[in-house]
Amino acid sequence: MSQQVLNLTCPSCGAPASTTDKNCVYCEREIVISSFSSVSKMLPSEVTKYANVYKKTLAQSPRDGELNNSLAMCYLKLRLYDKASISFDTAIEANVDNSETYFYAAICLLKGQKAFLSLRPIIDRIEEYINAAIMIEPKAIYYYFQAYIKYDYYSRKFFNTSPTYQEAYQQAIDAGLSDCDIEQIYSVMGVARPECL
Repeated sequence: MSQQVLNLTCPSCGAPASTTDKNCVYCEREIVISSFSSVSKMLPSEVTKYANVYKKTLAQSPRDGELNNSLAMCYLKLRLYDKASISFDTAIEANVDNSETYFYAAICLLKGQKAFLSLRPIIDRIEEYINAAIMIEPKAIYYYFQAYIKYDYYSRKFFNTSPTYQEAYQQAIDAGLSDCDIEQIYSVMGVARPECL
């Protein structure tokens, strides 16, 4: 699906830019956020500037998948989970082939809480998103998140599930799970890592 080119300003310095620009020609900062790692080290005030630029531009083209994904990443960093979820859903509708959007949409549904505290319909939706992400691109971090859900929701509540958290964890290891992946996922989720994972 082709993306519409939209004019916007650099969220960092305010220089004129467009959605086709990767980095600002003046300040060299990223224009359109494509992953959570782009906002993870930003201060909340800077993330808010980015979110405001995206919201303003989305007023002209509210269905733009790329900008909705960027806005959702900002909201996720700011822990505005309900807003992030709406933007992720719009981004998924615009681009069903972006595995990271499904992955972060799944994390967003936890709302900064352990999976154990979530209701079953939320867990079912998380599993739909993570299974979609794995079908598109079987990354180790996706399998690891699946293992986390299988452990913290199913195993802790003594529910049977397939795959088990151990099987999902092994799939993550087989896919090349790194310590960086593990650190990133708990940073995004905002919860402590269970001892068994």
